[in-house]
Amino acid sequence: MQVSVESGEGLTKRLLVNLPAEKVDEVVNAKLKEAARTVRLDGFRPGKVPVRVVKQRFGAQIRQDAYGELIQSSFYEAVSQENLQPVGEPSIELREEEADGGLAYTATFEVMPEVKLADFGALEIKQPRAEVTDEDVDNMIRKLREQRTEWVEVERAAQDGDRLTIDFKGFIDGEAFEGGSAEGVQLVLGSGTMIPGFEEGLAGASAGEERKLELKFPDDYGVEHLAGKDAVFEVTVKAVAEPKLPELDEEFIKSLGVEDGTEESLRKEVRENMERELKQKLKSRTKEQVMDALLEKHDIQVPAAMIQQEAGALKQQAQQDMAQAGQQSSLDLPLSIFEPQAERRVKLGLIVGEIIRKNEMKVDQERVDEAIAEQAATYEEPQEIIDWYAANPQARSAVENVVLEDQVVEWILEQAKVEEEELTFDELVNKQS
Repeated sequence: MQVSVESGEGLTKRLLVNLPAEKVDEVVNAKLKEAARTVRLDGFRPGKVPVRVVKQRFGAQIRQDAYGELIQSSFYEAVSQENLQPVGEPSIELREEEADGGLAYTATFEVMPEVKLADFGALEIKQPRAEVTDEDVDNMIRKLREQRTEWVEVERAAQDGDRLTIDFKGFIDGEAFEGGSAEGVQLVLGSGTMIPGFEEGLAGASAGEERKLELKFPDDYGVEHLAGKDAVFEVTVKAVAEPKLPELDEEFIKSLGVEDGTEESLRKEVRENMERELKQKLKSRTKEQVMDALLEKHDIQVPAAMIQQEAGALKQQAQQDMAQAGQQSSLDLPLSIFEPQAERRVKLGLIVGEIIRKNEMKVDQERVDEAIAEQAATYEEPQEIIDWYAANPQARSAVENVVLEDQVVEWILEQAKVEEEELTFDELVNKQS
């Protein structure tokens, strides 16, 4: 077998393979003999059909089958011989058959890129720091109360934070437009749910009052035929209601699942939940900073086949998430929208994989057990979750991958120049969300 390699654009390689006639004949003759034992033809007993008859009737098809078998076996032998790492399926093109009956073909494919690791001591990483303060706990408890806001109708002029019940009709050039009218709409002033000027134009209005608002749709408005258009809205205020938060009393606290109904227990539980969430956010933000630094320092090409495969996986996950959220849709999401994220993930996978390989890193099984136990603790029967992971190696393997990636992040932080970044709980958790 003769093999030569040509380099194409980027990571593309062309493998030129020539197989001698003797090798082709060996495989063809073996297949002819096998067919002679199994083929059924009129006038011949099963297994007694002469090879020459089989060759006459089925020779062309058998030779094509032999080519397929030879190409498959010789391709992997050739890439091994040339120390190549193919990515994806090769594109095979037969060249002119050699005069002596040999086989010649060209295989075109992408190869894995070489990853040269950067100097990790030159990496500059900001590591976030934050803590849960008493003020953060106060704000969270207020949000819990706001989630159960009651609206009480008032007979005064509307002010910011009030909820108005309104009817409105919209006109452009004196003509009502589609989607511009509605009745019984509930609108909280200051919520920013309407186009600019709409809510401001209703400040100080009272129940029963009518107002005419002359406004303009934003140039980037989502409905193309309305973007940038001047419009007039005739609005009737049906009712004005002010928010009334529930008292922070025993009844309210118990309704949140705090059995003893005391504010002290509520604050303790809220703080614990916030600290748990903060821990996860600190971890994910730090990991994101490390990964961004790795991408900045490693400029590597990635095979298009790997990006397409990863984009396909992301698309499938997105569709599953939509289905689980009850958003069944026949919309076929284009693969292109997943490609930027797919390219990032493939690049990071190659870089992190090389770090693990070069440093001979192994996953810490104790940390895997701790991660599973921490996840299980959020369920009513933690042991059932722990047992499920023990009985499902594939699920445990997924946790192992996450833990090993965490170990890589910690290793990089030990090498890099790390600057602490002080953030508040709100900056890290709410704004990042």
